[in-house]
Amino acid sequence: MALTDDERNALVAYRLEKARETMLQVRGIMPLRYWEIIANRLYYAAFYAVSALLISQGIETRGHNGVIQMFGLHFIKPGRVSQDDGKLYGRLFSLRLKGDYSDNYNLVEEDVMPMVEPTDQLIQRIAAMLQ
Repeated sequence: MALTDDERNALVAYRLEKARETMLQVRGIMPLRYWEIIANRLYYAAFYAVSALLISQGIETRGHNGVIQMFGLHFIKPGRVSQDDGKLYGRLFSLRLKGDYSDNYNLVEEDVMPMVEPTDQLIQRIAAMLQ
């Protein structure tokens, strides 16, 4: 899909704002201790930020695995984003899959809470890159 510069900039801004709003949702539901929902929202907060970064560079993806692959290829492998951020994004994806689809595993606080601050920091780093 070919976007004009204005369309691309608007979409990047929208996705970044969506990432920030989703982190606010995380903070709002943390007291309720709904770990599967929190894990889902954490992943999507990161997804929106990472997809904004890819869109800003004109990189097209298909689906969540495409975002993971292109993030690795264009940002992690060349060192534009740290390997730790790449690992975090992968862990968030895995955690979301477990929380959303696993029939024999329930997420607990210890699975999810250590991801909150690093996810927020990842979004902040991506926002800084997009400035």
